[in-house]
Amino acid sequence: MSNGPSIWMIGDIQGCCSSLDSLLANPLIAQDPHARFWFAGDLVNRGPANAAVLRRLMGYGESARTLLGNHDLHLLSVDLGIRPLKPGDTVQDILQAPDRRALLDWLGVQPLALQHGNCLMVHAGVLPQWTAPQTLNLAREVEQILQSPSRRDFLTQMYGNLPDRWDDGLQGMDRLRVIVNALTRLRFCTPDGQMEFQAKEGLDAAPAGFLPWFDVPQRRTADVMVAFGHWSTAGGLWRSNVVCLDTGCVWGRSLSALRWRSEEHTSELQS
Repeated sequence: MSNGPSIWMIGDIQGCCSSLDSLLANPLIAQDPHARFWFAGDLVNRGPANAAVLRRLMGYGESARTLLGNHDLHLLSVDLGIRPLKPGDTVQDILQAPDRRALLDWLGVQPLALQHGNCLMVHAGVLPQWTAPQTLNLAREVEQILQSPSRRDFLTQMYGNLPDRWDDGLQGMDRLRVIVNALTRLRFCTPDGQMEFQAKEGLDAAPAGFLPWFDVPQRRTADVMVAFGHWSTAGGLWRSNVVCLDTGCVWGRSLSALRWRSEEHTSELQS
């Protein structure tokens, strides 16, 4: 193993702490003295040990970064009484935890996009009109609101499918809602960036006129490596400039990690 920092990018955990423990115990990770971790979001929900996952990641301190996914935002909304728990939600262990406030305060200040060198990570997708620098700047607009006293007002108005496409002239909640929906919910869109939120199956399930967001011709993030989660039915997609890290851990499949070092992905592991 060569010297120098390496980032292990890990897919959607969704409360599956035992799978995370197994993955991190792999010698390639456990014996990597330079290991840092990026988590693709959806840390919680549907799995059995959500509070344990958050405590584990908090314990890594500066060695780990994590994104907010749609399930994480849902938890923040439930915490504030904005949204009710849904059938199938399993985040009650966090809501009833003695350290609930510390866990949720930590979760609420996590970013929606990360970049290291030539690699951009988002939870779900990037609209075809956005460059990598623009994606990071738009993510920061939402992060600043989430980390401010306006969090409750923002989360109250965040939900909804409209507007369903980006326009540089968007302002206020319309602008923020498009950013959040793209970064945390996107799977399919049209070549001009209209988003579709109903289809959740594999890459060949695109509704008429829609494409997987990363297959849109002349997508402006095609010049970087984009790593994302969210789409467990994408089948562990691995291409030269796009990789799906969500391999369906919470559905009984594996939790995956990809090592990124010096502009190239060098190893893939599964729990």
